[in-house]
Amino acid sequence: MPISYTDQQIREKAASLGLIQEGADLPRQLRGKVVAAMAYGDAAERHQAPEPQLAGEIVIHGSSILIDGEHFPWLVAAQPMDIGLNPDGVSTVRLTLMAASVQVIRPEPRPESEH
Repeated sequence: MPISYTDQQIREKAASLGLIQEGADLPRQLRGKVVAAMAYGDAAERHQAPEPQLAGEIVIHGSSILIDGEHFPWLVAAQPMDIGLNPDGVSTVRLTLMAASVQVIRPEPRPESEH
């Protein structure tokens, strides 16, 4: 998909980066750098993991698992499931997923201000 930005979007981004004053014209030699910064930001946004969400309904019928009406797309091991039903709150399902490879990456420590 080709990258396309309006002149106004490019000027606004240049101003937010501090390259020009608000409303000023952008020098031609900086235009490519601003567009590259915008494209990089858009690509990073597309590759971020979506926010986790609470399933509305999980239905388990034999080997079929439906989450909010959609089939669960991964293989589930033939292991016992731990199902916690809580009619007054959030219920839980714990199951075992199968994978050809598993990689565990320790998260970066968060600064104290984010705790």
